[in-house]
Amino acid sequence: MTVYTKINEEFSHNYLGYSALAMIVSTCLGGIAIMTTVMHGHQAMQMFFVFLSVAICSAHNASILTVQKAPVVLKLFISSVLINSLLILTNTLSL
Repeated sequence: MTVYTKINEEFSHNYLGYSALAMIVSTCLGGIAIMTTVMHGHQAMQMFFVFLSVAICSAHNASILTVQKAPVVLKLFISSVLINSLLILTNTLSL
């Protein structure tokens, strides 16, 4: 079994608990990503990064609130964490 398969199986088994935690993590990371982005100004590129962070966090949260299947929610959560972590890392290193 791959790591993703194990995580997907565990996430599907405890969908309600993990989706609540995932919503909190995604929203917090998104807020930090937006804060670090706006610290560099408010030009068009920064506003695009803010839009990207808000869009992926909103998509993930909406998938939970509309009770999508567990694999869809997990893929959106992984996407949200990766994109927001990349934004945080990039903005922190460019200070």
